[in-house]
Amino acid sequence: MAHILLVDDEEPVRALLKRGLEMDGHAVETAENGSDALELLTAEGAAYDLLVTDIRMPIMDGIALALSAKREQPDLTILLMTGYAEQRERAKNLDAIVSDVLAKPFSLADIREAVAKALAG
Repeated sequence: MAHILLVDDEEPVRALLKRGLEMDGHAVETAENGSDALELLTAEGAAYDLLVTDIRMPIMDGIALALSAKREQPDLTILLMTGYAEQRERAKNLDAIVSDVLAKPFSLADIREAVAKALAG
């Protein structure tokens, strides 16, 4: 299955999504902000199949992370999540590098389906 980097500043959300994605057999690593996630993405030997990130986070938001991640790993698939309409609007210009923007709140079934679709290409 896939090696996924999951980024969200809310620990309960990270934990729930991590468990849900692991149910599908994925290896999931987590980070609580974009800066920490970028360190993981750029670490020597890092090889992720998918980046799943919230947009609105402190330190580095998900859009800045997506742009930086694509520069570092051009083949990386990216799935954004947000509970804010204005953030979803900001992400519209990223269609070329982002697989989808999932609106919060969503169910575990929704995220698992979105991840499967993103990985299928």
